[in-house]
Amino acid sequence: MATDGMATDSSVTVAARLDRLPASRHTRRLVTLLSLGGWFEFYDLFFTAYVALGLFKAGIFKATTAGLFDLNGFASFVAALFAGLFVGTIAFSWLSDRFGRRSIFTFALLWYSIGAFVMAFQKTPEGIDLWRFIASVGLGVELVNVDTYLSELVPKNQRGPAFAYNQFVMFTAVPIVAFLAWQLVPRTIGGLDGWRIVVILGSIGAVVIWWIRRSLPESPRWLAQHGRTAEAERIVGDLEKKIEADGAVLAPPEIVAGEAERKAGAWTEMWNPRYRGRTVMLVIYNLFQTIGYYGFSSWVPTLLISQGVEVTKSLAYTFIIAVAAPIGPLIGVAFADRFERKWQIAWAAIGIAVFGLLFAYQKTAAGVIVCGLLITLANNWLSFSFHAYQAELYPTRIRAQAVGFVYSWSRFSAIFSGFIIAFFLGRYGTIGVFSFIAGAMVVVFVVIGGFGPPVTQRRLEAIAS
Repeated sequence: MATDGMATDSSVTVAARLDRLPASRHTRRLVTLLSLGGWFEFYDLFFTAYVALGLFKAGIFKATTAGLFDLNGFASFVAALFAGLFVGTIAFSWLSDRFGRRSIFTFALLWYSIGAFVMAFQKTPEGIDLWRFIASVGLGVELVNVDTYLSELVPKNQRGPAFAYNQFVMFTAVPIVAFLAWQLVPRTIGGLDGWRIVVILGSIGAVVIWWIRRSLPESPRWLAQHGRTAEAERIVGDLEKKIEADGAVLAPPEIVAGEAERKAGAWTEMWNPRYRGRTVMLVIYNLFQTIGYYGFSSWVPTLLISQGVEVTKSLAYTFIIAVAAPIGPLIGVAFADRFERKWQIAWAAIGIAVFGLLFAYQKTAAGVIVCGLLITLANNWLSFSFHAYQAELYPTRIRAQAVGFVYSWSRFSAIFSGFIIAFFLGRYGTIGVFSFIAGAMVVVFVVIGGFGPPVTQRRLEAIAS
């Protein structure tokens, strides 16, 4: 059988064997397990907007700020999230390159679960912000690791659909947390404010998923890069056998020049002439993309209230808009690799700008909901496209730390953009907020469209070289 020959042919790399695998139920199962862990990361990221009204009702935070770094303002809660994500991505993403995707994957999820559970019982802005920060450090490590892990596990002609499916699964968390907030935030149950219950449910659920995910294998590419070839070949051989057992015929592997090179990665490598342009491009991109993405998703109930929508209706409208969150990635499963990835990112950014400006002028429920749905679709198409894209631009030996570094600047930007959005909202209303967002999205279009390399359906090793 072809599998046995490939396993003993030293000229054929683990990466080449992985990239010739056809789509299969087994690969989809692995992506699903990976995505279920990410589900709780998205639950946490997006409950920010939905628990806001409960925090206001409890008198813990205010919607606007008295000064740029007012801890009593809701912007400080948003900033604590992104400060933790920034530290997690820039300071600890290298752990995945050093110790492996699977082990750091598990560790980061447990870190988040404990931090979020403790946060749910804090009663002061300072206590909530501190534990929000601590939980988000684990979250930052986890999100980078998911992208790295996934890009290395799936074959080249399945990366786009795999990332779209991954985000479809994770984005189902958004309507669920929106529904829970709609039902729980206005209430007090068993002496606990509803917003606290929303947070607790996420932290407990993450522990359950940690148990389920133990069956995930280590990244074969990472193992091969670290000289653990026998382990890598065993994992790939198992994949090949399961796929062939379903009746699939494996295509001949494609060898990329230099792909068998094995050397230690270093932080400085992302600044050598080969990768420096990509690194600068992605840093600029991430500084600006988060303004549009989280500028809407983290503030939508508050933006609706500022347009005169009362609290209960705001949560109901937010839930309806949130239902669209998984739809963009679901459509992307069929189309993600039919178009060049960088242009999907660029045009999604323009969609966010246009639909955001239209949202700011809506006065009817139908107009608010339709424009909110369109912003959500554009946001989430941009999300699954760029999560795949930035993981594709670096070699395996530095993938996690490089992605962590460039991605961290989106977190750094978000620390301050929340305060800036609060400023524009207080002085210029939703029109001012979405004008600010539109300007940021134009920068994204220029940077990615003008300077991004093509990646769709290319070997990771070929893109890196």
